[in-house]
Amino acid sequence: MSAIILFLAVLAMIAGWWLSQQRLTAKPWLEEGTVGDFPGGDSMTWPAAKVGLGVFLAVASALFVLFISAYSMRMSVVDWRPLPVPRLLWVNTGVLVLSSVALQWSYVAAGRHDTESVMIGLLVGGASAVIFLAGQLLAWQRLGAAGYFVASNPANSFFYLLTAVHGLHLTGGLVALGRTSAKMWRGAEIAEMRLSVELCAIYWHFLLLVWLVLLGLLTGWTDDFVNICRQLLS
Repeated sequence: MSAIILFLAVLAMIAGWWLSQQRLTAKPWLEEGTVGDFPGGDSMTWPAAKVGLGVFLAVASALFVLFISAYSMRMSVVDWRPLPVPRLLWVNTGVLVLSSVALQWSYVAAGRHDTESVMIGLLVGGASAVIFLAGQLLAWQRLGAAGYFVASNPANSFFYLLTAVHGLHLTGGLVALGRTSAKMWRGAEIAEMRLSVELCAIYWHFLLLVWLVLLGLLTGWTDDFVNICRQLLS
């Protein structure tokens, strides 16, 4: 349960920061002058796409929290035998970090109306995400060759399940990223595409955060922290 509380706390902090950036705490009735006279006054309403992404991320977060909860409870049973985590996962993690950074760079470039940098960021981000997925499949192949199959042990099943669900979410993100890149390639105006680039970047940051939490669980990095939390809450 401590791992779940930590995960929710991190998500809450990120959500709070995001909301602060949207000027949701502003009090326009206290402002003097017309709407356009104060910063952010012309963007008080969230675009429908951003609201939709927020709802989707909330649902996805709940799904991963359930998986993490089940993982934490199941690993305390005597038949739990952790499988060796492939070193390739660390390489894959670096690639996913690169993908997230590239999309953030693309979003910043969109704010500067730098079309070339936006395209480079989108292409690097998308290519890195594809490499990450290929690396995950290669890790599965190596584990299978070593005899660590899905049905061999509950720990094995959870490893394949968690990495598969994360990979499916990333694959879905690649579809949206591909559509955004195609529109940019066809010469769409940056002003029209900035929101799409921002949504892709937010989604990638979310998937990176989820992956880091999953990696901490799979490698046992979070065990000490969870034990400390259990002692504090007991």
